Amino acid sequence: MRKWVYLLAAAGCAGAIGHAEAQGLRGLAPTTKQGEQDKAKPAVAENTSDIVVTATRRSQRLSNVPIAVSAYGTTALRHSGATDIRQMAQLVPSLLVTSTGSEANATARLRGIGTVGDNPGLESSVAVFIDGVYRNRTGSGLNDLGEVERIEVLRGPQGTLSGRNSSAGAISIYTKYPAFDFGGYGEASYGNYHAVRLAGGLTGPIVKDVLAFRVDGVIGKRDGFLHDVVNKTDFNDRNRYFARGQLFFKPSTDLSLRVIGDYTYRKEKCCGAVYIDTREKLDPTRGVPGDFVYAPQNRVVSVLQGLGAVLPSAGNPYNRQIAQTPGRAYANVVKDYGISSRIGWMIGGVQLISISAYREYKAGDAGDPDYGNLDLSYRADDGNAYRRFRTYTHETRLSGGLFDNHLDWLVGGYFAHERLEVSDNFKFGSQFGRTATCTIIARFAPVQAYRDPARPGCLSDRGRAVFEQALGQELVRGFETLGTANNVGTTRDLFAQSSTNFAFFTHNIYRITNTLSVTGGLRYTNEHKVLDAALNSNNFVCQAQQAALGSYLGDGNVTRRSAAGLLIGYACAGNSGGGLNGVPLHDSLNEGQFTGTAVLSWQATPSTLLYGSYARGYKAGGYNLARSGLVPGRIRASNLRFDPETVQAYELGVKYSTEKFSANLVGFRSSFRNFQLNTFNGTAFVVQNIGSCADSLDGADRDESSTTGACPGKIGPGVVTQGFEIEAGAYPTPDVTFNLGYTYAHTQYRDDLVGGASGAPLSASLFMLPGNQMSNAPRHVVTSSATWTPAIGHDGLTGLFYVDSRLTSDYNTGSDLFAEKRQDGYILVNARIGMRGRNQRWAVEFWGQNILNTNYEQIAAAAYLQGTGSQSQVQAFGWPRYEVGNALTTAFLAEPRTYGVTLRSRF
Repeated sequence: MRKWVYLLAAAGCAGAIGHAEAQGLRGLAPTTKQGEQDKAKPAVAENTSDIVVTATRRSQRLSNVPIAVSAYGTTALRHSGATDIRQMAQLVPSLLVTSTGSEANATARLRGIGTVGDNPGLESSVAVFIDGVYRNRTGSGLNDLGEVERIEVLRGPQGTLSGRNSSAGAISIYTKYPAFDFGGYGEASYGNYHAVRLAGGLTGPIVKDVLAFRVDGVIGKRDGFLHDVVNKTDFNDRNRYFARGQLFFKPSTDLSLRVIGDYTYRKEKCCGAVYIDTREKLDPTRGVPGDFVYAPQNRVVSVLQGLGAVLPSAGNPYNRQIAQTPGRAYANVVKDYGISSRIGWMIGGVQLISISAYREYKAGDAGDPDYGNLDLSYRADDGNAYRRFRTYTHETRLSGGLFDNHLDWLVGGYFAHERLEVSDNFKFGSQFGRTATCTIIARFAPVQAYRDPARPGCLSDRGRAVFEQALGQELVRGFETLGTANNVGTTRDLFAQSSTNFAFFTHNIYRITNTLSVTGGLRYTNEHKVLDAALNSNNFVCQAQQAALGSYLGDGNVTRRSAAGLLIGYACAGNSGGGLNGVPLHDSLNEGQFTGTAVLSWQATPSTLLYGSYARGYKAGGYNLARSGLVPGRIRASNLRFDPETVQAYELGVKYSTEKFSANLVGFRSSFRNFQLNTFNGTAFVVQNIGSCADSLDGADRDESSTTGACPGKIGPGVVTQGFEIEAGAYPTPDVTFNLGYTYAHTQYRDDLVGGASGAPLSASLFMLPGNQMSNAPRHVVTSSATWTPAIGHDGLTGLFYVDSRLTSDYNTGSDLFAEKRQDGYILVNARIGMRGRNQRWAVEFWGQNILNTNYEQIAAAAYLQGTGSQSQVQAFGWPRYEVGNALTTAFLAEPRTYGVTLRSRF
């Protein structure tokens, strides 16, 4: 019932007040005949400094906005081939968008800052808005967007106007409005991998100059980039449908209403991962950290292959071959839909802008998360593996002028209610027990004759005799017990989280003189979250191992203690035991935060703007929605909490713009307290706030213990990003454009790290973080593009020659910064060539994306339960714990070269 109440509230907001982005000078709907504009646009590139943006919720030329913002209009987006925010990174050097096991978990980063999105309890550090509606997870921005008017990328904290969860920045996407003249477009593309994309739209009047409509639709299909050699199928395919319908009602010049409904459907096998490292790292001089060699054979690889594993990418991950478990579900359905209403109303000299929206999002999570053909783990497609969001948002703004328009004032309020439901059924596979026991045996003794995978404990007669003598009969029975841990695990874990958020804000610009202005903004945000969880598991092997072997965890014999720890650890991986069944889990949190901004800007000359700014941003706290976050022995929902993330940021910038040339330069520094980090350690996701201790920890944050390194003193920011950005454009003739961008971002963890404001010790799996560059944060990025649209003959024909590039320095793709996950620098190049008819009535274009076929990784992670001991651990700690460094690493690859042709018609 509540769903329909929200739908009616959103659709019926004509009598209420909503919110959206301004479109005209005072934020009302466009007054020009937009359909005629589209048909008459010449085939020329855009001077981006002339784009009108609404980054301050006011319509301003980009060159006059005193904040770091990039904007790209329809022409630039068409040339680059960008159909979602991932492809925007080719144009914006400070932006990086990645995804892992599902595009629903996408992560956007600005200036190196972002939150890994595999855990739905973690919200993005980069807020995404589509037509003024906040999208609560970045993955929704990876949908095909249809025809877009412009995209704005705001860098740095945007907490005053964009609210919480914009601590790194915000991305605002604006789609085409309905027009009062009939018009439309259609396009068809075909490319390699049997890629087909069909898109079209139609707009026109229903009631002349009063009511208009617009409909847009997209169909996209493509074969996958990864080939499963076992199941003879492709992964990372594309199969998606998108529709958007709009009504635009304008009964007078002072009042307008826009209603939008959209629906996205995807069913894709996303996403496969390849092995990038299968070598064993050994410490040749025991006890000497930093010294390691590669062994000719990885013991874990030997175990896996002995059990029937196929590792088709082990020697070359870019052959794009994988092997998944037969009979497991791969494809998941994603549905994303909603309705919104926008009102613009001029009441005397006061403008009211308002939007309300209701959205639903559901994505299936079934799959094979160990990314191999051995049946080690799976999520079944039985309706119990999914994540679902139901969100209602509403914002109202009032703005106007005072003191002969010296003061441009704005006040507003915001309300959001979200219901999040996460259902999980993660289980050990049918071969888990044998693989786990064989892996442990291989770690203690590389002699293959000791192993017999046909037996539950994987011990041959010879191996059993040796292990009984070394460990005792009780521990050997532990191997046999672990061998029975097959097809057990979560039957259904259900996390239900509700979030209620309200805020009040003001943003004011005072023009001291015609050239000197000061801006002040303040926002108060209140966030209330309630968590209820019910956990169910049939993994009682975990409890049996804990009961039988728990006493050995304090054994003075290092070997027995280590064996007991491994046997219990594998049996209870991810805290998967049945001991949580029926335990009531309920918790709530309430937090209030002030964010704000102050800007001083000076229009030194008509073409030059200088500014300095301060901003405070905020990212809400929340819950780690995974049972692995619960502490055994102290099972409370509050153990799943993580604290809010805050940021203090400073910028100095200059913007220069003329008809032939534009340039922007900004220097920035942002300090993050309680930075929210999510990382996978090979068995479970670790969620931890990151802070730094004012006192020296004497290396305790770099050791292999999660219990040492508590901070006795003051806690400061754990992450700092600082650097500068340059954007430049040259427009020597009306049909030639050059653009250049460069970002230098020194995005680094500080020394003496702890687990947030409490000063708790840093997790042992994060020992590489102190003092190092953050993951997926290249220090140098250079983007460039060139466009030439010459006239051909005298019949209105024009050509198109376009190329863009993105040059990235090296960085680490793993949130734990382990050595295997390093990515060398690379360059991506896209190109497009074509011909267009008069007024772009028709066009034919040949295009290529990543035309150099550059190979690189998006994200790398430890392979699930497939060995321990990264090169980084061997180098740091050496013998005895990491004498054998036999960890396997998987990676999610970026797209290879694609190419094709597009036919387009506009009328």
